[in-house]
Amino acid sequence: SDHQSTGLSDAQAAERLAKYGPNRMTEEKKKTIWQKIWDQVANVLVAILVIVALVSMVRAIVEDGTENKISNWIQFGIIFSVIAINTYIGIYQEGNAEKAAEALKSMLSSDARVLRNSKEVMIPGEEVVPGDIVILGLGDKIPCDLRLLKVQNLASGEAALTGESVPIDKITDKIDPPEGLTPAQVPLGDRKNMCYSATLVAQGAGTGVAIATGDYTEIGTINALVSKVEKKKTAVLQQIDNVSKILAVFIIITSIATFCAAFFQAGQPAIDSVQIGLVCAVAMIPEGLEAIVTVVYAWAVSNMAKQNAIIRALPAVETLGSVTVICSDKTGTLTQNVMSLTAWVTSDSRYKIDVNSADRTADNFVRDDTYMAERAKHQLKRSVSQVIKDGTGGGKRRGAANQSNHFAVTELHSVHKDGEDEEEAETKKEVANPEAQGTSPDQQYVKAALAGGILCSKCVLGENGGREGEIGNPTELSILRAVYMTGVDIEDLKKDSPIVAEVPFSSEYKFMATVHEPTPEIDGDGCDGKLIVHAKGAPDRMLKVCNKQAKGGSLKAEDVEDIDEKYWTEQIATLSSHGLRVIALTRGTIPSDEVTQDQALGPEFVNGRDQPWLTFVGLCAIMDPPRPECVQAISEAKRAGVRVAMITGDHKDTATAIGHMLGLVDEQYSEAVTGPEMDAMSDDELKAAVMTHNVFARASPQNKIRIVKALQAQGQISSMTGDGVNDAPALKAADMGVAMGKEGTDVAREASEMILADDNFATIVTAVREGRVVWDNLRKILLVNTPINNAQGMSVLFGIVCGLPDTPLTAIQVLYSNLICAVTLGFVCAIEPAEDGIMDQPPRKVGKRLIGRYLFLRIALATATLTCAVVGSVFWARTYQVGMSDEDALRQLRSQAINTLDFGAISVTLSARFTYNSSF
Repeated sequence: SDHQSTGLSDAQAAERLAKYGPNRMTEEKKKTIWQKIWDQVANVLVAILVIVALVSMVRAIVEDGTENKISNWIQFGIIFSVIAINTYIGIYQEGNAEKAAEALKSMLSSDARVLRNSKEVMIPGEEVVPGDIVILGLGDKIPCDLRLLKVQNLASGEAALTGESVPIDKITDKIDPPEGLTPAQVPLGDRKNMCYSATLVAQGAGTGVAIATGDYTEIGTINALVSKVEKKKTAVLQQIDNVSKILAVFIIITSIATFCAAFFQAGQPAIDSVQIGLVCAVAMIPEGLEAIVTVVYAWAVSNMAKQNAIIRALPAVETLGSVTVICSDKTGTLTQNVMSLTAWVTSDSRYKIDVNSADRTADNFVRDDTYMAERAKHQLKRSVSQVIKDGTGGGKRRGAANQSNHFAVTELHSVHKDGEDEEEAETKKEVANPEAQGTSPDQQYVKAALAGGILCSKCVLGENGGREGEIGNPTELSILRAVYMTGVDIEDLKKDSPIVAEVPFSSEYKFMATVHEPTPEIDGDGCDGKLIVHAKGAPDRMLKVCNKQAKGGSLKAEDVEDIDEKYWTEQIATLSSHGLRVIALTRGTIPSDEVTQDQALGPEFVNGRDQPWLTFVGLCAIMDPPRPECVQAISEAKRAGVRVAMITGDHKDTATAIGHMLGLVDEQYSEAVTGPEMDAMSDDELKAAVMTHNVFARASPQNKIRIVKALQAQGQISSMTGDGVNDAPALKAADMGVAMGKEGTDVAREASEMILADDNFATIVTAVREGRVVWDNLRKILLVNTPINNAQGMSVLFGIVCGLPDTPLTAIQVLYSNLICAVTLGFVCAIEPAEDGIMDQPPRKVGKRLIGRYLFLRIALATATLTCAVVGSVFWARTYQVGMSDEDALRQLRSQAINTLDFGAISVTLSARFTYNSSF
């Protein structure tokens, strides 16, 4: 149309910019410093301290005696300092507050290439408006959501948004949603005619029309979800708030009782009686409790940082100890996010490749004819074509017209001759030559057998075989990496056998082919006057053009035999059932005069001949493998009573296969559930589903939030781990959000409470252990601090009730005892290491009280013992004060009381060090 060739005019663009706003996301309103201060001081205990401080200040102003003025000013200064320090600590921690909106904003494109007034121009990304014609090239960051109009082998990397491990091939055709689904319910990964804001062009070029900008893009929707999620207080902070309220009521009652005893029984003046009542209040307020709780968290954070777990919000440490379900993203979290060749299958053998080896040796290939030799359990009774459709990304899924797998199988059933029965039951594979099992081929075999995967490729391997600097499709790169890790020099191989001509890859025919001069090292002798053709592609397409097979992958003339199509069909189905991507390698020869140097060849060069003519060499089975440490970590989590669930944007069978490998899919949790299936569920149905499934596939950001909320509605404490933009809302909604530090996006990191610096799922198990230590240590701190504070106030009350003329403790003494004695002893409990067997216990029950009956009885006993000891010691000391002045006697009694209290506090601390074992 004219619009595609002219784009918007400047006037139209300005009008739409005014209507829809700039192409940026709305930022969340931030708290002012005064709001932050109010959040820290708005509680009953601080209010009591403020009242005491104000009374002390008034007395310091109105009283005549110098000593009393100084004493009251010191008291005012200490109380004010306590409030100020605790407020600063709280605000400092809040300084690590959420920056998800800023992180999302930074992901947006800074510039965009568009058509304006029939001219191609570069404009700031913020000026892109709906209706703009946007031009995309390799490496471009896509500025907005686009409906594609033209594509030239275009693929975009959307792992951070959809969870797809590989770039997604794009099309321009209309996609009709399956029956029963609306267009909005089609998973993002299946919308192949769309490109999304903040994703990258991985290959090719294209043109699209902007359909959504700013807050209306998919990433903008995620930003809105992140902003709307309300953060909950952790269970411990909620319980500490409740304990504070109970303490406040108890303190007020005790203070009033103390005032009454001083005024009516001891006959003190009203102002002095008020002061005595306030001394009781100051004594019982745990001024240092908040600081000690912070130290517990900070100590745990320090320990966890040494284990590569970085905590962004201190109270989140405790939440880890109560987690019952860890919801984990698959790509880059449970898996390595590196497509790897895991199996090489030939006509009579199969090799398992060690994808985790760091050594460059052919021993990485190990013969194991039982490895993935049978279909996955969930695919045993399905037809070949259905297995293929479900397993490798081939065939049309919900709303999909094309797949992200370049070499996806789509028509395997078509290779059967004479209507062979696809429903034929699978038979167990017998190992033909058991003596060869466990052996490794030499480097020359690997080099020759997989030469087609190397020479028939334009990919460039990264530095030292890694990902840094690599160029090309991850699926193809996996073959190069596997051969490189056997010690083969990839670049030398390509230089020794340069490309003469090629058939470039296209998603229409799903293969590519290259023509080379023969090399004796790979092709052997007898190739004079011939050229070598290497072709690789979707195995169903390659099987149609092959009439021979290489026995055992050997390219020697004597090892070439007639092809067994039925065998290869079943092997493709078997590998596909495990969620593997499968590429076929084939080889052929042509006369040297059939093509010329750099001749442009079409697909008919391969599939346009009268008869099949290629030799089928073998199948490459490729996947994004699980992290090796994750299997052990998941096993440890199960032992600790923590369930692990996998939530991914990948296809159902791929997710199920990974789930089997990780131990997530078993008899109890035997199936996966998909995003569209979850969309069709009611909230109650989803609540039931989250308790019976461990694998959730094709999940959207909205699905992830619903899963987290459904788990929480079932009384579960959920942790969500992830690395992509699509994980951010669920990370924030979960009780504990865990993001990846190396591969993760800024968005995920800023929406989380914890970051794994090494991207190691196993680190979470260490963090769970530390979280349980935090819970135990907080209980020990309460067992120490609460009796000390209570005994101070109760000593003042019962001292007067029992007939003392004045308080046995002054306000300054109790503040000293609180800040020096109670806090110091609290620190001892704050850094206690884990007790033996802590990870053999199940997660604590949801709603378990921080102060249960057992702890309450110990606190009550310690309070009564300390109170009796302090008051009793005062009366005992009075028997030795014959002839002393009242002033000296009072000072001595108060000295006796504070020392008895402090040494008693040390005894309580020794008792509290261990919860279940003896302290000695």
